[in-house]
Amino acid sequence: MAGMALAGALSLLLAACANTGPGDAIERITAVDYGQPYLGMSKTEVLSCAGTPRSRIPAGKTTETLVYHYSGAGPVPSGGDSGGKKQKASTPFGGGEKKSKGPKPTCTASLTFEKDVLVRVSYAHMNVRSPYEWQGEDNEAAAERMRKEGVPTCVFSLPRCRR
Repeated sequence: MAGMALAGALSLLLAACANTGPGDAIERITAVDYGQPYLGMSKTEVLSCAGTPRSRIPAGKTTETLVYHYSGAGPVPSGGDSGGKKQKASTPFGGGEKKSKGPKPTCTASLTFEKDVLVRVSYAHMNVRSPYEWQGEDNEAAAERMRKEGVPTCVFSLPRCRR
């Protein structure tokens, strides 16, 4: 009986160590930390090379997260909050101004500062979907296309920041 319990425990241990499944996939995806080179930068440095964030999220007295939407390698400064020129609003009632839209962003980055020092960078594709979503598709051709194209990803850098 003790031998069977030992064999069962050993098989569970071996199964836990196997490199398969979603946990392993997540580990591989997150293995490279593209934000690491920028950790320790001041908020002033980041704002000067990344530009105005899309939003600011305060958390307590000393923590703030700046959120950027971008396409390409990472956020870069633009002429305004969304980088566009002011145009007349296209509302049925007229009046007002709005910013024209440039290329639609594909990625979002959250830069968390504690005491005005960058401590964490999180980034993700804005159109992310489950890697298993293709399995729920009824159309076989669409399912195969989804399976082959994989999950959209983002790379993060601050191309105008010296590090």
